Amino acid sequence: MSNISGKYAIVGVAETKVGKRPDASTHSLHLECIKACLDDAGITAADVDGFITNQPLNDAHRSYAVRMANMARMRPNYATDLALGGATPIAMVQNAVMAIEAGMANTVMCVHARKRGTPDPTPGHPIRHGDEHWEEPWGHFSAVANHAFAAQRHMYEFGTTSEDLAHVAVATRKHACLNQNATMRKPMTIADHQASRFIVDPLRLFDCALESDGGGAVLVTSAERARDFPKRPVAILGMGQHHPHFSLMDAPTLTTLGGKKSSELAYQRAGLTPKDMDFAEIYDCFTITTMITLEDYGFCQKGEGKDFVKNGRIEVGGELPVNTHGGLLSQAHIEGMLHVTEAVRQLRGNQVEPERQVKNAKTGIVSGHGGSLCMHATLILGAL
Repeated sequence: MSNISGKYAIVGVAETKVGKRPDASTHSLHLECIKACLDDAGITAADVDGFITNQPLNDAHRSYAVRMANMARMRPNYATDLALGGATPIAMVQNAVMAIEAGMANTVMCVHARKRGTPDPTPGHPIRHGDEHWEEPWGHFSAVANHAFAAQRHMYEFGTTSEDLAHVAVATRKHACLNQNATMRKPMTIADHQASRFIVDPLRLFDCALESDGGGAVLVTSAERARDFPKRPVAILGMGQHHPHFSLMDAPTLTTLGGKKSSELAYQRAGLTPKDMDFAEIYDCFTITTMITLEDYGFCQKGEGKDFVKNGRIEVGGELPVNTHGGLLSQAHIEGMLHVTEAVRQLRGNQVEPERQVKNAKTGIVSGHGGSLCMHATLILGAL
């Protein structure tokens, strides 16, 4: 896959309204962002011949992608649904590229929606992860517990503090305040963060991502065909994945994760380095995830993340703007799909909300992080 940099592009993007959507179901959220993405790209459902989506959390489905494609009046030649947790949206784009490269499709819709902020009216049974009998009997049963282990270890190894993590949350909230489609738009201070209650020590409430209803979609095609679409296309320059373990109990380390190798692969395939990135949309299910990923992606040395995130460095106008939309911490938790849509909007040039536009943005990196800190995917995008 090393010779495909720049051969494929994203030509349409969409987001639903996010937050609490009691009126919606998982199905309707998918359909809402599919329609908006088609409108953004200026095409119809009949023009799409590939379809990729996530597996729903509320019920085990066989061929959910085929079901949703049919509901959207599509008849794809290629369809699949993926389940890599927060790495899924980036993996969708990667699978779309591979499908087009293999001749399986020409134009692929990637859509990811979640119903986590309010109860899903669709009946079903929650999907299990497969290791509950090993870990849950001992009280280790949540994403926040998993990441609290990583935070404690980072603190032990490098002297990181809760106040250091607060800088990630504050910068992210600052960006969310500039995003009309963000859930949390009240400014936050370091003191606000420190006053928030502990969820699992050392992680506080404001270290944790939201639970949200909403969805996002992107449309992928060849760079050659992208010229026929009405809006500025965004090139797919580099891709990577790495999955170093499954259960947290098997992790070789908690302070270097799958993002290190995943990003190295993406940089290599793009022919670029961290210094070439104008912004980063970093998966931020917890503040510690952002800090570790910034280190793993080569923006600073291991253990230096606690200093890198301070003094406005990760804010718009700083050295490396991070999560310019508000991220999972303050915009919405759609497992990172809105990190992809935001990166595309940055590279198109955000005319609607120019105050959070990264000046002269030409290249950006997007991370996806899933499971018990065990799955990772990376995407490097560039302006065409």
